Amino acid sequence: MRHTTIRRAALLALSVAVAVSATTAARAQPAPGQVAAAEAPAAVRLTLPDAIERALQASHRIGEAQARADAADAAVASRKAADMPTISLIAGYQRTNHVDEFGLPAIGTAPARIIYPDIPDNLRTRLDLQWPVYTFGRVEALERAARADVTAAGKDLAATRADIRLDAARAFWAYATAIESVRVVEEALALVDAHLRDVKNMRDVGLLAPNDVLTAEARASRQQVQLIEARNMRDVAEADLRRVTGIPAGVSIAIDAPLEPAPGGSMSPAELLAEARAHRPERQALEARVAGFGERRSAIAAGLRPTIALVAGFDYARPNPRIFPRSGEWNDSWDVGFNVAWPLWDGGRVKAEVSEATANRRALEQRLAEFDTALDFEVTGRRLDLEAARASIRAATDEVASAAEARRVVAERFKAGLVTSTDVLDAQQELVAARFDRTRALAAARLAEARLDRALGR
Repeated sequence: MRHTTIRRAALLALSVAVAVSATTAARAQPAPGQVAAAEAPAAVRLTLPDAIERALQASHRIGEAQARADAADAAVASRKAADMPTISLIAGYQRTNHVDEFGLPAIGTAPARIIYPDIPDNLRTRLDLQWPVYTFGRVEALERAARADVTAAGKDLAATRADIRLDAARAFWAYATAIESVRVVEEALALVDAHLRDVKNMRDVGLLAPNDVLTAEARASRQQVQLIEARNMRDVAEADLRRVTGIPAGVSIAIDAPLEPAPGGSMSPAELLAEARAHRPERQALEARVAGFGERRSAIAAGLRPTIALVAGFDYARPNPRIFPRSGEWNDSWDVGFNVAWPLWDGGRVKAEVSEATANRRALEQRLAEFDTALDFEVTGRRLDLEAARASIRAATDEVASAAEARRVVAERFKAGLVTSTDVLDAQQELVAARFDRTRALAAARLAEARLDRALGR
């Protein structure tokens, strides 16, 4: 009986333990569609077009430029509405002093009649219409000037987008270059470590002096410092790329683009300059603003011309001044007509404003000419930078091949006892420097490509 009770208690405890374990496991298991808390953050595989698209979406400068373009669109609607009729509802109350009533006395059987009664409370309502039917082209010129501002604002937006694309390309290739630099230093450190092991083994068998080990260890420590600096530059470049693209800090970034530039086509300097002048949005914005100031000048000059407006209205007043004799009753009346206004003398205001608009347009024309001069220099400089970077890549590639072969030969001679450990370390340092030169040349070529595209307005 006692053994049966003990067995039942043990089975009960085991059942409870199994149930608790199952409940704990069920609670630990994430629900369908949910992500476990300990799951690693998502990764982003970033290509250059992806980086540019993210940068365009995250940029506040584009939002500002878009808002300015919207304001220019609204200005066009405002200028266009100036040529439309305006309808106003007017109401007023006026209290006047008491006056002696004036009237005709009774004559015979005719009763006395008040012609001008005492009505101190005057109430008036009017539905008023004003329609400028002819303004000598002033409204149309203002509308055309506003549309030129819309064009300029759109080109400013395009220029901002081009700047963002260039900034994204710069940050993207800077990060790719930093990653490649870290890889180069890590490979160099692996070579130094391997050589350090060989030197220690040769010291242990008495083939080398202890100072050779110290020299190799010092070179390894130097490579460690270079690796720390390279990783720090990589982290800074990654932070800059996150700033440009808006990728949060918890998301890892993997670059999906070769640092090696594709073979570029050849265009003559004249063709490049012609393409830049045809496609640079900044130049197109200046041209639109020059045209806009010309239209403003025309609109201002029309201020000395006559304007014709259609006017109409419906009055409902008590007393109605158009009803005779006056009475304290509500009466309606209407009117329609044309007004012609022709300013004969304004003290020189229009002439001064025309001179101001002309001077502003001339200033913009000079700025456009200066832009063309600077554009010629910019395109030439970007083209030469790209050509120099491509030539540097070819030279650096040959330098890497020569340094790698020299390091291999020196390592073989060291094993044969023909050269010192310092010679091997120097050869390795030359190889690292050659690889760094090639990495910098690749980065310079990529950045030169992006800057040339920006200069050409692509």
